[in-house]
Amino acid sequence: MEINDKKISVNKSNKAELKIIREFAESGDDCLVVMLNLNTYNDGAGFPNGSPYQDYTNALEGLLLSVGGRIIFRSESLGQGVGEQDIDEILAAGYPSHQAFLDLPDDLGARENSSFRKICVKSALIRRFNGVLP
Repeated sequence: MEINDKKISVNKSNKAELKIIREFAESGDDCLVVMLNLNTYNDGAGFPNGSPYQDYTNALEGLLLSVGGRIIFRSESLGQGVGEQDIDEILAAGYPSHQAFLDLPDDLGARENSSFRKICVKSALIRRFNGVLP
């Protein structure tokens, strides 16, 4: 498990939330879902133009495509009007279903993506919301 300088896992899943996602996937009402990633990168990642960061995003794009997902939005964070969280990038990843999100760890590209993620991602907050846009 990768740990950042504050001793917080960057890859620690929220077991209660994963249970909700599994229940939704098995409910028969599974639908589009978007995961909003608020990422902070290690200096060694070279965000936004460095080779490690580029390797990470290329692996991520391939991994998402393999489960039918895609990056919907990606932007460097320009600051924040409220709060004190240090965020480098905001990334929205769309999935055709909750099950597709759950399938990520079993995909052939997951190991490669995980190794790049450990190099690049200092911390991440990932929020789930429905994929229905107004």
